[in-house]
Amino acid sequence: MSYVGSGSMTEKSGDSSPLMAALAFYVRERDTAAAQARKQLGVNELDAKALAYVGAHPGVRPSELAGHLGVTSAGITTMVERLVRRGILRREFDSADRRVNHIHLVVDLEKEPWSQLARFDTACRQIIGHLDPQVEANLADFLTHTTAAARDQARRIDPQAADESESSVA
Repeated sequence: MSYVGSGSMTEKSGDSSPLMAALAFYVRERDTAAAQARKQLGVNELDAKALAYVGAHPGVRPSELAGHLGVTSAGITTMVERLVRRGILRREFDSADRRVNHIHLVVDLEKEPWSQLARFDTACRQIIGHLDPQVEANLADFLTHTTAAARDQARRIDPQAADESESSVA
């Protein structure tokens, strides 16, 4: 099923650019897959972002996690406590300073059912792996340049967007 017309506006995005329509389709389907995985696992979007960050940074301190997610320390404490009670995260006290704790995953994000959180990205990564390396590099350069230019344009209009954008980078 293609949402791209022959130069006319696309069905779903209302955009006349096939590339913009394809990008909108990708974003929409990725968001849908992520929402379905979160629903099945009983976690919210912030929980999922926290799990991904803790998975990439085992032993992270709550303050660092709070900074990455852009939430208060009280919000992180509540979230971590809830995920600890569910057996998803665990806390370890620092051997040098008992006031400090480090957060670790209990679950394996690479195994079911938790691998659902990254299934869409994993499938895309496998498909991208079959591209000619030069085609992949050209697409990556184009998307990076386009994204940076659009971000910079938005920042000129709304300087606060820069702060929000940097705190939400995963």
